[in-house]
Amino acid sequence: MKKKFQLLALAAAISAVSSPTLAEEDQTTIADAIKNGEATLSFRMRYEDVDQDVNAGQDLNTSASTLRTRLTYKTAEFNGFSGLVEMDDVTELGSVDYRTSPADTSVTGEAIIADPEGTEVNQAWVAYTYKDNTATYGRQRILLDNQRFVGGVGFRQNEQTYDGLSFKSKAIENTEIFLAHINRVNRIFGEDSPVGDHDHSTTLVNVSYSGLPIGKLTAYHYDLDNEDAAVQSSKTTGLRLAGKQDIFGYTLEYAKQSDAHDNTKSYDANYYLLEGSVKLGDFTIKAGQEVLGADDSDGFFVTPLATLHKFQGWTDKFLNKGVGNIDGGIEDTYASVSTKLAGVKLAVNYHQIDADDSSVAGTSSYGTEYGFVAAKKFGDYGLSLKYSKFSEDDDTNALTDTSKLWLTATAKF
Repeated sequence: MKKKFQLLALAAAISAVSSPTLAEEDQTTIADAIKNGEATLSFRMRYEDVDQDVNAGQDLNTSASTLRTRLTYKTAEFNGFSGLVEMDDVTELGSVDYRTSPADTSVTGEAIIADPEGTEVNQAWVAYTYKDNTATYGRQRILLDNQRFVGGVGFRQNEQTYDGLSFKSKAIENTEIFLAHINRVNRIFGEDSPVGDHDHSTTLVNVSYSGLPIGKLTAYHYDLDNEDAAVQSSKTTGLRLAGKQDIFGYTLEYAKQSDAHDNTKSYDANYYLLEGSVKLGDFTIKAGQEVLGADDSDGFFVTPLATLHKFQGWTDKFLNKGVGNIDGGIEDTYASVSTKLAGVKLAVNYHQIDADDSSVAGTSSYGTEYGFVAAKKFGDYGLSLKYSKFSEDDDTNALTDTSKLWLTATAKF
């Protein structure tokens, strides 16, 4: 009943904005829309190497060479309607001798490289657009703001996508409204994994206003009802301001989260972000602090739909099976420098990662991480080199030293 009510509410919102009858129909037929559609084929080949210390002085050294083949077809528009189908195939170029998820027991004594083999429908949707309003039904990509709460984990070979109904409107000047009801999250671990796809009854609301002189203001409410992993169910309400003045940029964000639905935990936790940047010639320097709080030992702020690889360092030490936080919470103080030299994008970053509540975490500091990336485009082709190393602090054995290397080549036709 609840799910039906949410769907009806979303449909009513769509109807309120886009109820006028269709404008004068063009002469395009459905056959023309299909015939005049666009197909693209892309490849992404990656070598990933993981070197991880474990207890008793043992090392795990695991590597994988994978190829993702993506075929995408999008129709032309027909009286406001359009459709898209996208297929992905991920193949290990050698033998699969690495673990693909925390639940993978097919291989022992190896580190996790979250790129499972498989062929899946990555997207399949139909959309209707009327003026500045678009409703989309089916399997789709959803990327909200900086993907801190809702994203696609596009770095991994198997992208995270969403089954459901979404609505986006720019009908109000300087305002963008996004609403969605999600009934399934297709996670990066693949549909055959025991920690793979999750059934949901989740509602997403994100409204932004860009008419302020100080920047873009966004308000959001995310009601996550995960029917397969209740510990990930939560309600999060927040406010984000991102702006730029001359050579300076800034982002301020606050959110409050509580348990919801069938989550057995009972907690309230906060999220804070303070970030600033300055552009000096060809260099951009950025620094900030992000806090995912904890409510004593009762629970902590979770971000299970986020593109977690973008945050808290690239070695992914704090994924915690996809919830994106650990007991005691996380305080990430970071800095980065980026530039472009001879067409090559270069960036280095540094993270000091501490506990939000040391009494719960059992330590005040988890460790430090640094990384760098070099990437260049050659028309429809691309190459990148990326490296990151996490070093645990001496006063905790909860985490282990880990370094990761990625070599990636892409092509699109």
